This record gives sequence, structure tokens and C-alpha cells, in this order.
Amino acid sequence: MGKDETASEIVGKKIFFLYPTVVVQNRIVSELVQQEYEVYIVKDKDSLRRVLRKYPGSLLFIDINEQMAENEWETWINNLMKASDTKSILVGIVTANDNEPIKQKYLSSANIRCGYTVLKYELDKAIVQIIDILQSTEAKGRRKYIRASTGKESNATLNLPLNGMFVKGKIKDISVVGMSCTLEGDPDIAKNALFKDIQIRLQSSLLKAEGLVFGSRMEGKETVYVILFTQRIDPNVRTKIRVYIQQNLQAKMDSELK
Repeated sequence: MGKDETASEIVGKKIFFLYPTVVVQNRIVSELVQQEYEVYIVKDKDSLRRVLRKYPGSLLFIDINEQMAENEWETWINNLMKASDTKSILVGIVTANDNEPIKQKYLSSANIRCGYTVLKYELDKAIVQIIDILQSTEAKGRRKYIRASTGKESNATLNLPLNGMFVKGKIKDISVVGMSCTLEGDPDIAKNALFKDIQIRLQSSLLKAEGLVFGSRMEGKETVYVILFTQRIDPNVRTKIRVYIQQNLQAKMDSELK
């Protein structure tokens, strides 16, 4: 990392939606997850404010129709932006409140750097507007894909077809590009070996993929294999992997918010 590069410029920024409606969760957040953005849903403004101190430069989209009166939200946002440990947070409004004076008030505020997105009947336009904001703020950084670390979890496993049988393994991390894993019995697998019927279990989802062994490394006494998925992976499998990754990251964020 160069001395002038921040962590968010490398790995991207966290994106928080505070008090999102069900529609926002099901349509907007889901779409952003499939676009490889790191998105979190939060339903406690006080816990979020504490967590935001740990992640400077994050993006925060607030629904000012929820939980508090609009004037209280204005005060809360201004206080957030004045505090030395959260003033780097980029704030935007995502709401069904299309009151024009209120909208113009926020748009003219220097604190609202991520726009005022009105949710009405054309959700697709709202999604495009938010993605434009994320692109202009370089929310992805240089990272192209979201990854989840699963090494300490029991709900991410695989079966690898080898010599006429399946070898069980544990997934250490995964993205739509590939995964790293350990295998029972520590079999000796050559680089570039192709496996056409890998069974992947992520929570309750059983997925099938084709992968190529990119390489391996030693971690203690275990061999960790890096497997890249081929282009023949089913698009639905990619979709389910992204959903799992978001759920995995959300669960970890929920622990931080407690």
C-alpha cells in the first residue's frame, strides 16, 4: 500500500442503510450486493454511530421517514458531521419523503454529500441514482469482488471429487471468483488440476461449481488450496454466493453493533 493510499481506497468503503424499508432491503440492497458492494442494514442509530468511528469514509444512507421526526434527523446528522471521529462519513438520504422544501434543504447542505434519493414508483431509477453515487465516491476502491472469511465457521464446507470419491473440506474464504480451503487427509493435489463437480455448502444452500487449483500454501501443518471457479459456473450460483457473503458480513457487523 502506498503511503498516500488509505485502506478504503484499496478495499473499498462500507455502505450502511439506516432504518431501510422492506422495499429498500429487498430491491436496492439486494441489487447492490449483486453489484459487489459491501452493504449493511442497521436498525439502531446509536449503535451505528459508535461503529462508524471505526470505519472512517464509510457511506451512510438514512431514511428520514423512520424512527424520528425530520427535524430530529437534521439535528442528528449535523451532530454526526460535527464530531471529529465521524465527520468523514459520507451521508445521503434515501426516503419516500418527496417534500420539495425538505429535499432542497438537504441538497443544499454541505453535510449531505450522497444526494437525496426519493423512493416512489420507479425504483429502477432510484437504484441507478444510488449506483451513480457509489461510483462517484469510489465506494469499491480498487477491489472488484467482495469476499467472506469463513475459517471459523462450520456452515461453509465442500466436497471435492478426487480419485473416484469425494474428499470433505472446509472453506476458509470465498468470493464469486474462487475460494481457499483445507481438505481432510491433506491430499497432494497438483496446480492447475481441474475439478468439474465441486459441491459447496453455504449454510443451507448446496451449490455445484467447476474449479481449477490455482496454487497452495502452508498454514501451520495444513495445506490451504486456492481454487478459482471457471467461467462455466452457473450465474445462479454466483448470485447465491453473493447473498451468502452479504449474510456472513452482516452477521459479523451485527456482533459489532451489539
